[in-house]
Amino acid sequence: MADPNRARRLADRIREIVAGMLGSRIKDPRLGFVTVTDVRVTGDLQHATVFYTVLGDAADRAGTAAALRSARGIIRSEVGHRTGLRLTPSLEFQLDAVPEGANEIEDAVRAARERDAQLAAAARGATYAGDPDPYRKPSDDEAEPEPEAPDVGTSPGFGAPGPQSVPSVPSVPGPGPAAAYQA
Repeated sequence: MADPNRARRLADRIREIVAGMLGSRIKDPRLGFVTVTDVRVTGDLQHATVFYTVLGDAADRAGTAAALRSARGIIRSEVGHRTGLRLTPSLEFQLDAVPEGANEIEDAVRAARERDAQLAAAARGATYAGDPDPYRKPSDDEAEPEPEAPDVGTSPGFGAPGPQSVPSVPSVPGPGPAAAYQA
């Protein structure tokens, strides 16, 4: 298992190399406007997955995927040459799903904003179905009855405790509990 920092540095270096090669050395007409978004390297540094996005439609994505598959050997040999590793990692190209996920989230947020705007428009002219304050309040003429204080001496269990009797325990003659443990 390689050091995680080394794997991260190697992934960054592979990303730079692949992006540079796609911009300058690979001249395949099927290659669309591609952006390398991320590279992930396994812990043993033997396999690297290169994530990319393509600007365009499904045909552009399919053409770019085919161009990357055909140029994989050239890109791998250049990665091995520039990194100086004893064993060059194998490369796998994976279309990054982040832009599609971001579009779905943006659509959901847009739909929520539209629903919020519809609710706000409906609430502008709305009035209460009943009274604005449905709770009954005593009028000034009515006086609220004051709660009665419980009688302390006559109702056991409520209020302050009343006089209680404690049953007496007969004393047992003998050495006491400490003597039982000294044996």
